[in-house]
Amino acid sequence: MVEAAKKAQKIYEEYFDQERADKVVKLTAKIVYDNAELLAKEAIEETQMGVFKDKWAKITNKSKALWQDLKDKKSIGIIHIDEVTNIIEIAKPIGVVAAIAPMTNPVVTAMSKIMFALKTKNAIILSPHPQAKDCSIHTVKLILDAIRPFGVPEHLIQVVETPTIPKTNELMKLSDVIVATGGMGMVKSAYSSGKPSFGVGAGNVQVILDRSINYDEAAKNVIAGRCFDNGIICSGEQSIIYPRENKTEIFTAFIDQGAYIVPEKYRDQLVDVLFKEGKINREIVGQSVQVIAKMAKMNVPESTRVLLVEAKGIGFEDVICKEKMCPVMAALPYDSFEEAVDIAVVNLTMEGNGHTAAIHSNNQANIIKAGNELSVSRLVVNAPSATTAGGSLQNGLAVTNTLGCGTWGNNSISENFTYKHLLNITRIAPLSNKIHVPTDEEIWA
Repeated sequence: MVEAAKKAQKIYEEYFDQERADKVVKLTAKIVYDNAELLAKEAIEETQMGVFKDKWAKITNKSKALWQDLKDKKSIGIIHIDEVTNIIEIAKPIGVVAAIAPMTNPVVTAMSKIMFALKTKNAIILSPHPQAKDCSIHTVKLILDAIRPFGVPEHLIQVVETPTIPKTNELMKLSDVIVATGGMGMVKSAYSSGKPSFGVGAGNVQVILDRSINYDEAAKNVIAGRCFDNGIICSGEQSIIYPRENKTEIFTAFIDQGAYIVPEKYRDQLVDVLFKEGKINREIVGQSVQVIAKMAKMNVPESTRVLLVEAKGIGFEDVICKEKMCPVMAALPYDSFEEAVDIAVVNLTMEGNGHTAAIHSNNQANIIKAGNELSVSRLVVNAPSATTAGGSLQNGLAVTNTLGCGTWGNNSISENFTYKHLLNITRIAPLSNKIHVPTDEEIWA
């Protein structure tokens, strides 16, 4: 597969210019958009996790936003000429991309990585999660059928149809670059492959609720993010950190939006269902509130969207402060805004360092303070983190399904992975008479 991909990539590189490449990138997004309902249904049936309407929304919104984000970007040939230095930047493909897709987002992850590869004239081989391979394979085949009439060479886009860990490891060793989206074990394997790799870190989004805000609006946004696709998105909200004196008002706002405050008598049995020996119970990942409540032998209203658990400590003091890939949140009070930031820091240090945090605030100084003190690669402001941290039509973050976590999360990038990370750049660097050469006196003045 790798040898065939290398041959196909050379053909694609020779015969496709920016306009032609962008045409097939657009078609890739459009065919997935047009089949969103079918692919969402297949993903639900195969993985047995998530929510159909949310998967449909994820597929449609991500395909639109990805194309909108990519369509005007230069990625082939001369992409920039600096008017002062006269440096000319020439973009060149890397070669063969090994793309690892997770069980949690099998459709949009496949689509986005294929779009990035096509945009940059790279070949790509997708290795899907074994428990989500059918919907990933179908996504790839739909894309291939759509772009084949436009002369895309055979084998430029391939998928491992019977994925296994040994096959994936072999693919990573043979490829030119790896984009690994999935569990930390897979990401570690990518980094250990000996090839350049882009991976992700664990998420554990801490949400700070500032004073003097509309708590009804904040609760609406937080719960929309937390319950989206039953909470399987890594950028989904995990804990709310709220001003202690406003507890009644805030909890009422959350209850009005579908939160159920877990009574103390049920707390431990719920926590025991969520975590096994301190690690997340895979049986609850992507499951509904009703399924989780039943497992914990709790009765909750049918309208419940999120379970809210009051934490008994921060960080390692209470396991509920860890990432919970289901519609369950922790709640932690603070007395000063500085304490709120400190709580978030401790929880992130335990898990989720480098990934994402969120804040709901009207105080720009507090927003900047949080951004300055939290070791995260993105701070979402006054919006659902789950659906905007990976880029959206309304913010400036690159649209993606692979969120870099910087060195805090043992990643090579601290931004959203996108097409530019699949390029090598040659810089032609002449001397420029437009640059003033300072004297020694000017330099040391």
